Amino acid sequence: MKNASVLFSSKSSDWETPQFLFQGLNAEFGFDVDVCATPENAKCVRYYSRDDDGLSVDWGQDACWMNPPYGRQITRWMAKAYESSQRGALVVCLVPARTDTVWWHRYAARGEVRFLRGRLRFGDAKNSAPFPSAIVIFRPPGGGLRNRPGA
Repeated sequence: MKNASVLFSSKSSDWETPQFLFQGLNAEFGFDVDVCATPENAKCVRYYSRDDDGLSVDWGQDACWMNPPYGRQITRWMAKAYESSQRGALVVCLVPARTDTVWWHRYAARGEVRFLRGRLRFGDAKNSAPFPSAIVIFRPPGGGLRNRPGA
């Protein structure tokens, strides 16, 4: 395979959320916080950076946007998203649709899964991602959106 070195490289595990995708989901869910961001790619005014360590912060009752690093840490992020939803947070995740992985079956499959058609173009990339993506929604117990203005 000619491009195997690119397709399977791990130069970066960060994939910046496409703005059009975030805007549609934000209109639906009204996010309070981006739980896994950098100052350059944060989608919400309030966000947790690497320095803040979103994995160690209580996500409370917030509506959370999460586009986690797609490397080995994704299991920890998906566990945190699911567990936070069980404590009252609404967590919407953009993840690679890796249905063959342990983290997918252990966590993603417990949420509402929306598979995205085609391949996303992340950030300023010239080409689309070499993998399919999905939105995973973890709702608090009782289902539905919380009582929020506009929700």
